[in-house]
Amino acid sequence: MVCEPVRPLAVTPEPMKETLMRTILIISGCLLIILAVGFPGSAGSAPTAEKPRQGADDLLQSYHRHSSGLAANSFGIPLVVESFEQDDRVHVDVYGIFDHPFSGVVKTLRVPANWCDIVALFPNVKACTSRELQASWLLTFYLGRKVYQSPEDARRIIFNLPNTDRQHDYLDITLHADEGPYGTRNHRIRVKGLPLDRSRTFIHVSYTYSDSSALRLATRIYFATLGRDKVGFSVTGTDSSGAPVYIGGPRGAVERNAVRCFFAIQSVMDSMRHPEESRFSMRTSEWFDLTARYRRQLSDLDKQDYLEYKTAEQRNQRILQGQIKP
Repeated sequence: MVCEPVRPLAVTPEPMKETLMRTILIISGCLLIILAVGFPGSAGSAPTAEKPRQGADDLLQSYHRHSSGLAANSFGIPLVVESFEQDDRVHVDVYGIFDHPFSGVVKTLRVPANWCDIVALFPNVKACTSRELQASWLLTFYLGRKVYQSPEDARRIIFNLPNTDRQHDYLDITLHADEGPYGTRNHRIRVKGLPLDRSRTFIHVSYTYSDSSALRLATRIYFATLGRDKVGFSVTGTDSSGAPVYIGGPRGAVERNAVRCFFAIQSVMDSMRHPEESRFSMRTSEWFDLTARYRRQLSDLDKQDYLEYKTAEQRNQRILQGQIKP
């Protein structure tokens, strides 16, 4: 899906109504493209570089700070989502525990092709390819609608994945893109991890980008129309019947994608235990089942439709990757 410029609306009543809806759909779709990458987000500057020892110590402190939340929460699994809004910007972090050895997590997340498998689980991601440069990799995400869509009709965002040295007890991987959809800039996807014991790994995922006036306009329109009933996971109170009231708006949107991201990495990690030929079907099925537990926040498609779309998109992805020269 290509984001089109917003044009002046027609002045006659019926055409104006039709054009207004089309404009809302375009803006909403472009906003979803920005959120489609799916990682927890905050609008602002790129993360400050850390020395490995300092980074490991800070992450260990985060684990201790969230240990009680990881042990008991509304998810029923070791997962904590934090978010806040400041100066019209949203910041969300996701912390969780994988039942996988640290060495396996590092081995998986350092492979560029595995990142394509992770992001391709999202309904909005139509394909992903990787290409090696001299000191890094380029990852191209094809972003579009939640239904099936060919890569030619999708919008691209290109991330750079530098080749980094592996640390003994600390993982810190950052993907960055200078430009993104709808005038956004400086996208940074960052994953940090450390071993808790021989079989468990603590993970922190974050995402930052610099927003734009066009994005802020799209956000206001989307959440006043098609996205007005969308909610996240933070509870802001209770209604008259005592049921929880969840956060909405941009903060809720990024919270949803924070959880989607965690489940995507988890699904790919779990599939690595099995033969390569069965991994695709296992990770797509597991990711859908994990997100289906939280129907209010994460339900987008019927499972049969989702698996059908992803199977076709996986074929397209293989064709695109095969066309890239080594």
